[in-house]
Amino acid sequence: MVTPGLLYFLLFKYVPMWGVLIAFKDYLPFRGFWGSKWVGFKHFIRFFNDPWFWLLFKNTFILAFYNIVFFFPIPILLALMLNEIKFDRFKRALQTAIYIPHFVSWVVVVGIIYMFFTTEGGLVNEWVAAAGGAKINFLLSNDWFRPLIILEVIWKEGGWGTIIFLAALAGVDPTLYEAAKIDGASRIRQLWHITLPAIRSTIVILLILRLGSFLDSGFEQIFLMLNPMNRQVGEVFDTYVFSNGIQQGQFSFSTAVGLFKSVIGLILVGASNYLAKKFGEEGVY
Repeated sequence: MVTPGLLYFLLFKYVPMWGVLIAFKDYLPFRGFWGSKWVGFKHFIRFFNDPWFWLLFKNTFILAFYNIVFFFPIPILLALMLNEIKFDRFKRALQTAIYIPHFVSWVVVVGIIYMFFTTEGGLVNEWVAAAGGAKINFLLSNDWFRPLIILEVIWKEGGWGTIIFLAALAGVDPTLYEAAKIDGASRIRQLWHITLPAIRSTIVILLILRLGSFLDSGFEQIFLMLNPMNRQVGEVFDTYVFSNGIQQGQFSFSTAVGLFKSVIGLILVGASNYLAKKFGEEGVY
């Protein structure tokens, strides 16, 4: 029964890892994987000396930080609120409603954002104009780019992220709540002293795993929202790899950028796992 899963990870996760070697080569398709010339850290040095490097790092880091601060707590809060609903039919209907956006593609999500926020007939700007205000060009604004990105992520993935936390909440012993009620604990006290401690280890583990993909801002979403006016705040590692690596056929260079991101993720996972164990929590390993 385990064999299909092992084969999947072997063929699609471990075997392709040999491909990172082209980050240390001048890879040419007609010479092949082994025939291409070794160049050491040439592509990494080029990347670190690129004038765009610090801007890319800043943009990627800020978006990743906003995701951790503003998005990560949302599934937890939603799960806690859903857990308080006692009417099963209403609870299931609400769960279905907040799960649906997860299955909508980013192309559709960005299309909806354009329909709402464009200056030419966009619903939000029509409301602003009706209220006597001046229309705001949300889609071309540097100031609004990051808030729109985070709001899109929250709307699309916030509900789907509740699944794991609801499963953890289902494992809480009901007798703990009964004992707390007898002792006169309010719902807030029960939440603080029973519910949150029960899912604390799940929160820590998911946070550690999230840090592993800290620099993964989401290529498709960012790429679709980018335009020449907001590129200074919207260009991230993923879009840079596509435009300068894939489109221009610089496979070794794009692989070097991807490997750099992976190393940073590995360091963050190791550090956060160490700190979690240091404070008495269960780490990932």
